[in-house]
Amino acid sequence: MSAKLRPYKDTFPKLGQNVMIDPTSVVIGDVRLADDVSIWPLVAIRGDVNYVSVGSRSNIQDGSVLHVTHKSSYNPEGNPLIIGDDVTVGHKVMLHGCMIGNRVLVGMGSILLDGVIVEDDVMIGAGSLVPQNKRLESGYLYLGSPVKQVRPLTEAEMAGLLYSANNYVKWKNDYLNQESQNQP
Repeated sequence: MSAKLRPYKDTFPKLGQNVMIDPTSVVIGDVRLADDVSIWPLVAIRGDVNYVSVGSRSNIQDGSVLHVTHKSSYNPEGNPLIIGDDVTVGHKVMLHGCMIGNRVLVGMGSILLDGVIVEDDVMIGAGSLVPQNKRLESGYLYLGSPVKQVRPLTEAEMAGLLYSANNYVKWKNDYLNQESQNQP
């Protein structure tokens, strides 16, 4: 059983090497998934009116929704959704037209709105709301609704950002290996 990869007009998703997309997920249009990306069950990624880019070794966990903002006279470029390398996006996260740097953890149930910029090495606590056009500075833990900078990340937390991404690459590989062994 394969994932639902669908075109929008003449644009089809582009996948790097060793990408896993769960069969229950839907990926539509101008979506660019780099090497070793994992898309877990019930994720919707819609790159129809702008593009979505997910960097290497990033994981998008169960039930997350990723979308973009269209181009208009008010916002000539619109807002693509750009996710860096080694990013962990927790369960049921909503990402809309924002930019996420490298080595970021977005906690479960968080919502990031249009124009948000998350710099590298950031942790966003579960259930956080990041308002439109807010910038989250590198090296900090943020949480709340609306999100607030809480404190600098510890060395262990900084290391944990990469640890999380690497764990998801291992689990993704387990799933891909299992899938290939079960094919006739």
